[in-house]
Amino acid sequence: MINYKHLHYFWAAAHAGGVVRAGERLHTTAQTLSGQIKQLEERIGRKLFRKVGRKLELTDDGRLTLGFADEIFHLGAELEAALRVKRPGKRVLDFRVAVADSVDKTLAVRLLEPAFALDDPVRLICSEGIFAELLGKLALHRVDLVIADQPLSSKFSVKAFNHSLGRSSVSFFAAASLRSMLRGDFPRCLDDAPMLMPGASSPLRSQLEAWFQAHRLQPRVAGEFDDSALTAAFCRAGLGVFLAPSVLEAETMAQHGVEPIGRSDELTEELFAISVERRITHPCVRAITSAARDGLFHAPQGPSRERRGD
Repeated sequence: MINYKHLHYFWAAAHAGGVVRAGERLHTTAQTLSGQIKQLEERIGRKLFRKVGRKLELTDDGRLTLGFADEIFHLGAELEAALRVKRPGKRVLDFRVAVADSVDKTLAVRLLEPAFALDDPVRLICSEGIFAELLGKLALHRVDLVIADQPLSSKFSVKAFNHSLGRSSVSFFAAASLRSMLRGDFPRCLDDAPMLMPGASSPLRSQLEAWFQAHRLQPRVAGEFDDSALTAAFCRAGLGVFLAPSVLEAETMAQHGVEPIGRSDELTEELFAISVERRITHPCVRAITSAARDGLFHAPQGPSRERRGD
């Protein structure tokens, strides 16, 4: 019989790109991982990795083994989720979520709130970080769900599934002190205005640059931010215009003390719940996806404030 602990170490190293990084994620040493993987190779009589320079690459047998390991551990995750389904009596349900740092924090709260409405009490274990790193946590089953503003694509060697939560148009905001200095109707008032841009890795960034070009606008880039909360803080200080989902227009005004300049339906932000489940069985994930699709993103956002410039 294959030792599944050894198989898990191989699986973690293959997805992490080496034993050192896998050891950091699993809180063990690279030497321990290497020894366990060597035992697995001896047991099955196949080499799973080969050294190319200072890096490890999968052999053909390693790629074959990884495919089966993916299925095994994804099925294990689905079993774990299924066992969390409500049983008689009150018990605390741990729900481990990772939120991409580019996702608006108020929106993240609104998305996660329905999980607390379940019959069983829920303990939310929430982390934040760069999208690629969060996918690594998901691959190692350290989180149940990743919430992000971009879908998992084929460039990531993670077997998981995208569940669209919905999409929103985008609104522009500024502090009152800056708003009074902007001239003209929206979007012409953005020409030469200081902009707090989303980071280069944000899906909204390329949309925004194309939108500026289409409207012949040349704002001044006052800053680039990966973290939405930090962007809002700079906007509140009057240092530039920032963007937020239109579904949160009222909350953004109240929370950050900023004013809406306008809205564009040409710019959209889509949110995704990414999990290892093809069919959602985790009760918290079911509650989140249903509420987002039927409530938060289904609600009308009101008329667009956009008026085309010349």
